[in-house]
Amino acid sequence: MIVGVLKLSLVLAENHSLKGKRGVLKRIQARVSHQFNISVTECGDQDLWQSAVLGFGVVGSNHQVVETTLQKVVDFIDHLGLAQVGESEIEFFYY
Repeated sequence: MIVGVLKLSLVLAENHSLKGKRGVLKRIQARVSHQFNISVTECGDQDLWQSAVLGFGVVGSNHQVVETTLQKVVDFIDHLGLAQVGESEIEFFYY
């Protein structure tokens, strides 16, 4: 079994409050969860209103499938246009 974890930094340049940030992140989280059926959480920059770090988790039996799914998540978020995609980091854990 393989667990893939994606840490993705986002820039919310048009945002002007924490309340606005939460609204954007909830939309992103809901759309990603619905589209890919994966776990997602905010895992950094909680007190900053123009940046965010989201974490995504995928479990699978094939390294290539897990990696491809996580890359599709990055592309999907980029195409949503709700936030600017920054750095991304993927880690794999094998069980």
